[in-house]
Amino acid sequence: MASESGREYIDPMLHNARAGIWRPWREWLASLPSQCAVCHAWPARRVCDDCVARFAAPCPRCATCALPVPAGLAQCGACVRHPPPIDACLAAVDYGYPWAQVLAGFKFQADPGWAGTLAGLLRQVPGVEPALAAADLLVPVPLSRERLRERGFNQALLLARALAPGKARARTLLRTRDTPAQHSLPRDRRLRNLRGAFAVEPALAPELAGRRIVLLDDVMTTGATVQAAARVLREAGAVHITALVVARTP
Repeated sequence: MASESGREYIDPMLHNARAGIWRPWREWLASLPSQCAVCHAWPARRVCDDCVARFAAPCPRCATCALPVPAGLAQCGACVRHPPPIDACLAAVDYGYPWAQVLAGFKFQADPGWAGTLAGLLRQVPGVEPALAAADLLVPVPLSRERLRERGFNQALLLARALAPGKARARTLLRTRDTPAQHSLPRDRRLRNLRGAFAVEPALAPELAGRRIVLLDDVMTTGATVQAAARVLREAGAVHITALVVARTP
């Protein structure tokens, strides 16, 4: 297992990237023309402008869970009945073609180079830049030790550092235990699984009091993970929490 200072990175090269040693090279490589992963146009960025315009067009979303809603509606019925422990929620795209495949490559095929492209996708979402500017801290949802060991990096942390490296905090939020795979479970089972799964690092808890937090994850399915993480941040004194996700399962 990596040292405490490098717990979010297992691979040595990625650990060095924390100190910025490899960042200029990664940025240079990301700027090179390549084949679009969606339409296979060449030369292009990882996802070309035409595919972004086609598959990432903005749509009306619930202000507190990011589910698609009819135009002019601020919140979905579920959030009106049961207000979540977050003040706002922003998502770039629906979880579906082609973003499901892109995110799978990012997480499961050891391709952290997607972080910059996905961060750029997030920046295009109305409200994201103001939320980042107003935030005191950008907190990625952490992985369990078991999941981190398997994957080699935390994709949410890579996204956070691509979005706002000066505000990203890797160790503020802790995953205290592993949980079963959540994607196939109903929401009530997810909520039960996630009870007690997150905690605030005790030494860092004082810096949360009175702060505005952006909580970042790659995918939001039922919202159970984001809400469980937000509750412990709220209990530590955070006064405003905006959840930010790349993809929202419709």
